[in-house]
Amino acid sequence: MEVLDLVTLTPLMERTRGRPEVAIGLIDGPIVKDHPDFDGQNIRELPGATAAGCSQLNSVACQHGTFVAGMMLAKRSSTAPAICPGCSLVVRPIFSEMVSGNGSLPSATPQELAAAIIEVIHAGVRVINLSSALAQSSPKGENKLEEALNYAAHHGAIIVAAAGNQGTVGSSAITRHPWVIPVVSCDRNGLPTSESNLGDSIGRRGLKAPGQNITSLGTNGKPLTFSGTSAAAPFVTGTIALLWSEFPAAEAAQVSLAITRCGRQARNALVPPLLDAWAAYQTVASTHNGRKMP
Repeated sequence: MEVLDLVTLTPLMERTRGRPEVAIGLIDGPIVKDHPDFDGQNIRELPGATAAGCSQLNSVACQHGTFVAGMMLAKRSSTAPAICPGCSLVVRPIFSEMVSGNGSLPSATPQELAAAIIEVIHAGVRVINLSSALAQSSPKGENKLEEALNYAAHHGAIIVAAAGNQGTVGSSAITRHPWVIPVVSCDRNGLPTSESNLGDSIGRRGLKAPGQNITSLGTNGKPLTFSGTSAAAPFVTGTIALLWSEFPAAEAAQVSLAITRCGRQARNALVPPLLDAWAAYQTVASTHNGRKMP
């Protein structure tokens, strides 16, 4: 798949499908768990404040969650990128199926996000995929979110967050946190798409990944093609899960540093470099102190 080659994921995916001991936390919409391309996969659902499964297949929340989950855990024979089908997925729905989309990221309050982050960490995840705008933001709510992000750092759970699709320059309480890896959407030439948010913290710590016309699982049995930073973030999340599948003893800070310092392009003040999954693998392989999986 062309987009996998763009970020050098192909050779890493040829080495490993991932391991079930590596759990990915998906804080998103609910997913169609009985989709044929999820059959036999290691998926666990945490109900949270909303129903775990999809009750409305055409809802934005259900489509969004299923699409992102498919990018990481669909079977390799599917039309999705299917980056880490051998890993486990812990789904924590946070978006209401009653809310319609307008082309931006679905939103949640900082308190809702904070609670979801804590819950998936308690469930044993090692990396969290987060695609959410902040709604009803307040100093108290942002303090709760910062505490949850600090909690993730303390427990070694890496957080990958979509940078957002408003085409603005700046940061949010999510993307400016030093433990978060923000992800910008790029086209097939590696250039950031016009709708992607950019900013100082995004440029300093983030990555670019393909986010233009990405195809993954739909909720009605047919593939869905989607663009935006939500489609870009799973490339980074899946890469981290594959790295930990190969090097389970590697520490979170080591994996995070390897993946953010091995970009294929120069890092500048606003625009992060393109993900280079294979270079990150080589970096961890040359420096980690733990045992590599056979």
